[in-house]
Amino acid sequence: MSVINTEIKPFKASAFKNGEFFELTEADVKGKWAVFFFYPADFTFVCPTELGDVADYYDELQKMGVEVYSVSTDTHFTHKAWHDSSETIGKIKYAMIGDPTMQISRNFEVLREDQGLANRGTFIIDPEGVIQAVEITSEGIGRNAEDMVRKVKAAQYIAAHPGEVCPAKWKEGEATLAPSLDLVGKI
Repeated sequence: MSVINTEIKPFKASAFKNGEFFELTEADVKGKWAVFFFYPADFTFVCPTELGDVADYYDELQKMGVEVYSVSTDTHFTHKAWHDSSETIGKIKYAMIGDPTMQISRNFEVLREDQGLANRGTFIIDPEGVIQAVEITSEGIGRNAEDMVRKVKAAQYIAAHPGEVCPAKWKEGEATLAPSLDLVGKI
């Protein structure tokens, strides 16, 4: 079952951000754009490259009104230890959610039940808590934060401009399409 166009399910979790632990629920996510960025585990190989890449775009995402939440089935304590011991992870300013009960990973349908780990999944969520975009890759395929930012911009654009859609490789400021009978077979 696809989670596209569904509202995020209830959850409660502990997270680490800016040297502090805090509790987070789905209600805290609503009201602004969000990206949930699932990864298999702390202290691994591809994961720090991805999280570091997202950290490099965090300020830009913040200016766009987007909050980022990274999620793995590790605890918030493990996130702090990784943050304190890795130069790459140490630059992260966004929330790192611990999901040791695997509830959030199940909610977003990225849990590998037999391993207790999340697949690599990126979810773009609108201010109403509705999932607008999903990307899931296998274990060895790292994601690109620059393209994630492009997708967030496209999601924000179409939310603000009903009746328009963003074509392949669309970038902010480029032409969009207004689907109509006149365009059928002409693109």
